[in-house]
Amino acid sequence: MTNFDSYLEEQLCDQAFAERFAQVGAAWDVALQLAALRKGAGLSQKALAHKLRTSQQQISRLESPGYEGHSLSMLRRVAKALHAEVKVTLEALRPQRALVAELRAKYRSLQTT
Repeated sequence: MTNFDSYLEEQLCDQAFAERFAQVGAAWDVALQLAALRKGAGLSQKALAHKLRTSQQQISRLESPGYEGHSLSMLRRVAKALHAEVKVTLEALRPQRALVAELRAKYRSLQTT
């Protein structure tokens, strides 16, 4: 286990940090899914932007892990252009211990990819 791994495990015990970490993880998931779908369709950001009548910069923002301004309407437009669908899931909050365990597992799986 690296120093960062130890630090992250310690920080995940803090409820506020764990919630923020999970929120950022969701933004990462959206960004990675959008980029993978676009690449799978054989499109550049510029080509997808052209199809959507928007800018390449907007597509870049949507694919940025730090961006949290995704609108449902834009996600639907992108999904339609990429022959995909948008699914939104709302889940009840899990107890702190379960959230920490899930985040740790997710972090570890990212390390192996």
